[in-house]
Amino acid sequence: MADPAAATSDQGGRRAGRRVELPPSRRGFDAALVFGLIFAFALVAAALVIGGSVSSFYNTPALLIVLLGTFAVTTVSFTFREVMASMARIMTVMFPKSHAARPACERILHLASISREHGVLALESALPQLRGEPFLQRAIALTVDGSDQEQVARVLKREIETIADQQERMASVLRRAAEVAPAMGLIGTLVGLIQLLGNLDDPSQIGPAMAVALLTTFYGAVMAYMVFAPIAAKLDRNTTEEILAYEIYMAGALSVCRQENPRLLETYLNTKLPLSERLDYFG
Repeated sequence: MADPAAATSDQGGRRAGRRVELPPSRRGFDAALVFGLIFAFALVAAALVIGGSVSSFYNTPALLIVLLGTFAVTTVSFTFREVMASMARIMTVMFPKSHAARPACERILHLASISREHGVLALESALPQLRGEPFLQRAIALTVDGSDQEQVARVLKREIETIADQQERMASVLRRAAEVAPAMGLIGTLVGLIQLLGNLDDPSQIGPAMAVALLTTFYGAVMAYMVFAPIAAKLDRNTTEEILAYEIYMAGALSVCRQENPRLLETYLNTKLPLSERLDYFG
């Protein structure tokens, strides 16, 4: 007669060794952001070249007033750590992690199907493959650990709120910089005009003073409306997409906790997708 404990151990071993195929999560290249920035700056550069006076648009004092002044004043409104984190985020926004809604739905439906067919504990074998999706990994871990529905919902909602708050704070830093940059340009303009009026008796000083007066306004407008504000809007857009993906994962985890039929989950998830992207996962 077969040993029940051995059979259970054998089933657990097969379950742990099951390979779970999930839609991959990867980083992409934001061509729209890069193309938009390059094209905008190329238009400005072309206008300068056509005008034949490119060198006259460079002025070190004007750059220092706008760039360092914007950084300093923005830091006053936030912490140094928040400002540095936002600056670092600018460097990574060109390669954002994909949080598209349809792949997120496919991923959680696949996990829900495994849970329905083999039991919730079968999802334990999928946890190592979810390292690229930390939120989803934690959601599935909670269900595998046997947490009740209310506890899972409370933990995941709190995490979503925390992530949204962090992302909003980073975007707020950039929006604040977009407000400050033109103001620093205006301050530079006033500095240049004061220097100009103070040296009317020295014609050699009029040109540099006028350059500072005008170029600081130019630099401030360029930084605000061609860099900081558009990237802040892009961060807001990426955050909206990311939060939607996390809400999809949370809905899936709660469905698994309730041991619902995955077809019901598919019907619910389709309400979050555009008509052109709706799923027919179960045929």
